[in-house]
Amino acid sequence: MVTAAANSDDAAVFKLSETRALVATVDFFTPIVDDAYHFGAIAAANAFSDVYAMGGTPLLALNLVAWPRTPDLLDLLGDTLRGAADIAAQAGALILGGHSIDDAEPKFGMVALGEVRPDKVITNAHARAGDRIVLTKPVGTGILSTALKRGALTEGEMAAAIRSMETLNAGAARAMEGLGSAVHAATDVTGFGLVGHLHNILAASGVGARLWADRVPWFDRARDLAAGGAVPGGTERNLAAAGTYTRYDSSLGEVDRILLSDAQTSGGLLIMVAPDQTDRLLDALRRAGTPAAALIGEITQGAGGIEVQRAHA
Repeated sequence: MVTAAANSDDAAVFKLSETRALVATVDFFTPIVDDAYHFGAIAAANAFSDVYAMGGTPLLALNLVAWPRTPDLLDLLGDTLRGAADIAAQAGALILGGHSIDDAEPKFGMVALGEVRPDKVITNAHARAGDRIVLTKPVGTGILSTALKRGALTEGEMAAAIRSMETLNAGAARAMEGLGSAVHAATDVTGFGLVGHLHNILAASGVGARLWADRVPWFDRARDLAAGGAVPGGTERNLAAAGTYTRYDSSLGEVDRILLSDAQTSGGLLIMVAPDQTDRLLDALRRAGTPAAALIGEITQGAGGIEVQRAHA
């Protein structure tokens, strides 16, 4: 049996036999977009993401519903469940039930179960000095969803971010699988933001990192909206925490720091790959059609610290 708690890994892994292990995870949250169908689709993709991050394949899911019994909102629940079902079908997973409660504020998510060969599990604990850091989706969904809630952005203006959040990390997982042992560690980027999830890998692996801020892909409008104050509370907490383990080049301003700590929903995979296999991974990601395929940094000697600079520095 492999447990996830000690290293803050993405999912629990339970060994069933020499050739099969169960991957288990759970996630749910309040709506981050106005359209109920998109909310369900994003929540489902987010739940399955932890299975993909561990190198697994989704098998089934259970819906988690907290919803008001108001008739018009119950109609929206149907749209939410339909969005989730469509994403589960894309993942090749079955939704086999779930649980619902009456709640004043809508919430939706899933228990997601998958499988993986025990010798193919990808954890966050084996990054090596010299590895390259690759990201498979742009960053900035926390900023955009906060701007949407405040009326500073329309859902149409964040269409690219919605498409990205609804995109399964299946293609990224297949690309990792194709490289075999050349992929040393991985995680998905969600609530702790890019530097927060990178720090989890570094702490588990006993190494440091150099991050190239100008190579990190961002969604359109994320920078100007962050500069205008559309910063979620989770991002602010991430930024405060990052100050204990992150050193920023003097050329990087407050907006850069906010974006690197922005709390994500259904973000991409953050992959640590052997340097001589980086181009091969990037090519595989592009062929898979991942929303991004960006080389954003490298693993260094050290113990959990992150040095953030520009690539030309």
